[in-house]
Amino acid sequence: MKKNLLRPIFLITTGLLFFVGHAQKKAAVVVKNKAIETRVDSILKLMTLEEKIGQMNQYNGFWDVTGPAPKDGQAAQKYEHIKKGWVGSMLNVTGVKDVKALQKIAVEQTNRHIPLIFGYDVVHGYQTISPIPLAEAASWDLQAIERSAQIAAEEAAAVGLNWTFAPMVDITRDARWGRVMEGAGEDVYLGSKIAYARVKGFQGDDFKSAKTILACAKHFAAYGFAEAGRDYNTADIGESTLRNVVFPPFQASIDAGVRTFMNSFNEIDGTPATGSAYLQRNILKGEWRFDGFVVSDWGSIGEMINHGYAMDGKQAAELAANAGSDMDMESYLYVAHLAQLVREGKVKKSVIEEAARRILRVKFELGLFENPYRYCDEVREKATVGKAEFREGVLDMAKKSIVLLKNENGILPLAKSDKKIALIGALAADKSSPLGSWRGASKDGTAVSVLEGLQKYNGNKLTYAKGAEVAIGTNVFAKEVKLNMTDKSGFEEAIAVAKGADVVIMVLGEIGFQTGEGRSRVELGLPGVQQELLETIYKANPNIVLVLNNGRPLVIPWAAKNIPAIVEAWQLGTESGNAIAQVLYGDYNPSGKLPMGFPRSEGQLPLYYSHKNTGRPNLPAPDEVFWSHYGDEANTALYPFGYGLSYTTFEYSNLKLSSNSLTKEGKIEVSVQLKNTGKVTGKEVVQMYLRDLVGSSTRPVRELKGFELVELKSGEAKTITFTIDSKTIEYYTANRKWEAEPGDFKVFIGGNSEATLAADFEFKN
Repeated sequence: MKKNLLRPIFLITTGLLFFVGHAQKKAAVVVKNKAIETRVDSILKLMTLEEKIGQMNQYNGFWDVTGPAPKDGQAAQKYEHIKKGWVGSMLNVTGVKDVKALQKIAVEQTNRHIPLIFGYDVVHGYQTISPIPLAEAASWDLQAIERSAQIAAEEAAAVGLNWTFAPMVDITRDARWGRVMEGAGEDVYLGSKIAYARVKGFQGDDFKSAKTILACAKHFAAYGFAEAGRDYNTADIGESTLRNVVFPPFQASIDAGVRTFMNSFNEIDGTPATGSAYLQRNILKGEWRFDGFVVSDWGSIGEMINHGYAMDGKQAAELAANAGSDMDMESYLYVAHLAQLVREGKVKKSVIEEAARRILRVKFELGLFENPYRYCDEVREKATVGKAEFREGVLDMAKKSIVLLKNENGILPLAKSDKKIALIGALAADKSSPLGSWRGASKDGTAVSVLEGLQKYNGNKLTYAKGAEVAIGTNVFAKEVKLNMTDKSGFEEAIAVAKGADVVIMVLGEIGFQTGEGRSRVELGLPGVQQELLETIYKANPNIVLVLNNGRPLVIPWAAKNIPAIVEAWQLGTESGNAIAQVLYGDYNPSGKLPMGFPRSEGQLPLYYSHKNTGRPNLPAPDEVFWSHYGDEANTALYPFGYGLSYTTFEYSNLKLSSNSLTKEGKIEVSVQLKNTGKVTGKEVVQMYLRDLVGSSTRPVRELKGFELVELKSGEAKTITFTIDSKTIEYYTANRKWEAEPGDFKVFIGGNSEATLAADFEFKN
């Protein structure tokens, strides 16, 4: 009898509104947020403590939902928890059939009928895979990046998913860290713009659209600053770096409307991020007024025991909940301990209610209460997954992501003639590695290989030789990737092929799973015997185009010195080979710019252009040793941030400032003339950097503050204009606030972070 009475109440509070008239429904639309809060209140009043805690519990997929229900073990316990309403979200459950079956249990067999949210790591695509995020960042094309996320969202939503654990917005300066492939690189400004674009791409402007999914800004915070570039390691940084470098992309995500955050594995200042009230309550939910919810990273609540911050699982649950971690991903500790902790007075009921409220609020925003099965349309699933429009989109993104690093003697683009081409390298025929890490639900062997892409242009005159395997054993869950360090049996065939060719294309780099979570490296050269293969082929035929397939900046000083053409082609996803072929043969003029600098040596890491000047910068005396430098290597990057060539050339000139004095309410227009001085149409990313010469806190030698992607025909010139106002020069000062400080500034404009065209201005407060 009690259950029957609750059913109509549920229907009213969940937005179905069977018992209200048209006028009330119209009013509900006008005051949408207030209406949602009212409905959340109504549900919370009906829920038991255990049910509220259940909303804070997320489980991984655990059984074949089309088969019999599990009868024992952990799977059986999870199943019973869903039936009791003790689960708020599932992850790694995909496909309309399975999602619908689990949603049916949550909605139709529990007392409160509260729908589940289904999450998945849709990082750079679901089945149709775009370039890895670091590669996308190299495009500097915000519209293309947003479109890439839209494609991923639409395809994921079609299989029943409504939440992605992306974008990763961590700023990182250390290429040893494997997860650099998942972010936008080293720069705060570019990273913030891309964070905004990706959130908008995933979420769109209408949560009710069946083509959008929730985004999740991660990892909060400072995960990209793991010491020594070793994943999960400690981050030890001060408040100035947190505020000026780490936080801005997260704030940009909030500006874009992101509804979920994920905390990080690392500790900061002795406190694991999962247990940090400073990060989650003071900053995120307090200062920034974020009203979505925070999910832990996989098992990170339980890992506070390993950190030495919690004595056991019960205390870990207490610390995490009180700190503001709303949902427990796969540590089982909230559902096991929170109710008892509330009864003992160690966790207040208000903490539980607030977390449940945040989660329910987002479920309402998604429209799940109005229609729990809105993502469960098998007809749409079949029509959407893998459709041709998506492949066209990821091909466009892949071409825009390629960076031309070197092109001596005009070796590129390749002539569409009868020239004999030798293609060498195991990665050239690899149809899985181009998918990269975090490849979603794609299947191995589904990427277009470089070999396949080139065969469309010059199949009769193209000869392929493997040369050598890169690695042995490439399973994503393998403890380590075993590199081929000894087998050179294919060298002789590759030498013979190279000797008979006019041009040699060598595809070298990392296999798809050498970057990503847990994939840190201390040596960033070409893995295995590939460097030896490159040098061996160079002796046979030096007319080489080196195509790099990799998920991070590599250390390639020998290649930079000796190889005439180098193309940074990253791991470009499903359409990888077609994109690379179109660039090599000149059907697409490369326009990418590096989102991370390439080091000369691993010993330079962490390496970033926006470094501080120090008290002993480069001194002029040639025999001076007492300044900040290395005795055996230059300080600078081999290829700096923002660097990238084109098949045409560009000339910067006539830098002008509308005024040399800036006031608090005023602005300065900065203009520069860009001319295409080459023979073909091309795109250039015009970049503006600023330097604040003196601050209450020391300032970087320069910071990116604006960019524009410009396309010019041969001989065409255009004036590019940037605006500088007081907001442009703000930073988190020694006064512990964002403000613009009076003083002198320099502005630089050019094609990379080493731009030399400069002018000066003064800010007067």
